[in-house]
Amino acid sequence: MKVVVTGQVGLDKKSFLQRAAELVCGNGSQYALCNIGDMMYAEAPDVPAGKILDLPLSRLNNLRRSVFKDVLAECRHNDNIIVNTHATFRWRHGLFYAFDYDQMKALHADLYICLVDNVDAIHYRLSRDGHANYTLKDLMVWREEEILATELLSQIVRGHGRFYVLARGMDDGPAEAMAGLLTRPYLKKAYLSFPMSHLAGAEAAAAAEAIGDFRRQMKRYFICFDPGDLEEKYLCKLALEAAEQGHRTVEYGQGGMRAVLATNQLLDIIADIDGQIYARDFKLIDQSDMIISLVPAMSDGRPALSSGVERELQHAHEAAKDVFVVWLPQAQPSPFITETATAVFTSVRQAVDYFLENGFVPEPPGGTLFG
Repeated sequence: MKVVVTGQVGLDKKSFLQRAAELVCGNGSQYALCNIGDMMYAEAPDVPAGKILDLPLSRLNNLRRSVFKDVLAECRHNDNIIVNTHATFRWRHGLFYAFDYDQMKALHADLYICLVDNVDAIHYRLSRDGHANYTLKDLMVWREEEILATELLSQIVRGHGRFYVLARGMDDGPAEAMAGLLTRPYLKKAYLSFPMSHLAGAEAAAAAEAIGDFRRQMKRYFICFDPGDLEEKYLCKLALEAAEQGHRTVEYGQGGMRAVLATNQLLDIIADIDGQIYARDFKLIDQSDMIISLVPAMSDGRPALSSGVERELQHAHEAAKDVFVVWLPQAQPSPFITETATAVFTSVRQAVDYFLENGFVPEPPGGTLFG
C-alpha cells in the first residue's frame, strides 16, 4: 500500500510516522518511510536546517520534483511506502502548494491521511524552532487549508473514500489507528462520542474514568477516530479568564510543550475553535463505519448528555451509519436516543460482547489488536 501523509509545519510528523511504522512492523508488515523534507535537505547540503522554505520558489519546486523522482523509483521495487509531505505551505512566499499533480498521479497512492494537532502544540513547536511569526489564527486557517487541499488531491487522483483526517494525539492511539488503516483495513472504523467539556468537579473525575475505560476498550477492537485526541475548547476558557483578569499573555501547554499565547490572539480564534470542532467531528463521523457513544451517569443518576453528543448521534443516523450507545445512567434514555440507535447497552462489557457475537470484530482480538 502506498500512503501519502500530509499536515502543516509544526506537527513533528516524522516522529509520529516512525512510531506508526514500528506498530505496522509489529503487525507483520514492513513500510519504507520517505520523508520528503529530509530528502530535500540531503539534495541541497548548502541549505541550513530550518531554512529550506526560504529558498526561491523555482529552486524549491525543482528540489521537490527531484526527490519525488527518487520516491517513484523506490515504488518500483517496494509496494509499501509512506510518503511524509505537505499539501500547502504558508511561508514568506505566501500560501503555495507543496506537491506536483503529475508526480502524485504517477504515485497513485492508495490512501491519503491529513494529520492534525492542537493549535497551541503547533504554536509551541514553531516557536521552539525559530518561527514565531505566525498568529494562532494563521495556524488554524493553515490547518483547514491542508485538510481541504489533501482531500481534493485524493479525490482527483483516486476518487472518493481514500482520505482520512487523523489527530496526532498525546499517546499511541492515533498511531495505532494509522497502523490499522495500513495493515488491517478490514476492521470496522468507529467514531467515539462522549461528553468532553460541560462537567465539573467530582462528576467530571468520575466521568473521565468511565470515558477513559470506554476509549481503551473500543480501541482494542476497532480503528477509532477519537475527538479527545484534538481538544482545543479549553483555550476558549483560558482566553476569557485572561481577558477578565487583564492578562496580556497566557502560558499553557500539555506534555512539556508550554507555549506563551497572546490573549488577544486566543480571543480571536474562539469562533474558529467552535466552528472547526463542529465541522471536523462530523468529518470524522463521515469517514467511519459507525459511531459508538458513551453517556456517563451523574451523581444523581441523570445522564451526562451534552448537546454535542446528541448532535453527533443524529448526524450519524442521518448518514446511515450504525449508531451504538452505551447508556450508564439509571434514568431511561429518551426516544431521541432509542429511536435512532442500532442498539443501546447498559455497560461497555455488554457492548463488547454484542460486537464480538454479531460479527463486528472480524478476528478474535486475543488482547489488543495492535500489541
